[in-house]
Amino acid sequence: MGREMSLLSRLTASPQRLDAAELESEVEQLPCAKLKTVTRGEYAVVGGRLRSVIYTPTANVPVLEAELFDGSAAILLVWLGRRRITGIEPGRRLLAKGRVGMHDGRLAIYNPWYELTCSS
Repeated sequence: MGREMSLLSRLTASPQRLDAAELESEVEQLPCAKLKTVTRGEYAVVGGRLRSVIYTPTANVPVLEAELFDGSAAILLVWLGRRRITGIEPGRRLLAKGRVGMHDGRLAIYNPWYELTCSS
C-alpha cells in the first residue's frame, strides 16, 4: 500500500479491510498493475486472489466467471466455452493478463492468460 495503517486504524478496522490491506500490500510486490488503475481497452497484467468462481450455463456457450480482487478493486476473468478449469477456485492467488473489456457492466478480461501463484 505504500503506507502502513496506524495502530488506531488497525484496531478499529473490520477484518475484511485488514485482509484487503494485507492483500494489497502483497500484490504490490508482484509485477502487475493495481486493479483500481486499470481501464477498459488497455492490455493489463493483474494479480490478486479469486473471491468467487461461477459457472453459468447458457444456450450458446458455457461461461466461467471468476472475480479477482487485489485489495484495491476487483475485475472479472471470463472464460468462454469452459465449465471448469483446474486450479481456478475461490481463495487461489494468480496473475492474469489480457485486454480489458466489459462484461455485464463490469471490467473484465476474456479468456485471460493466467498463472497460479503461491499463497503466502
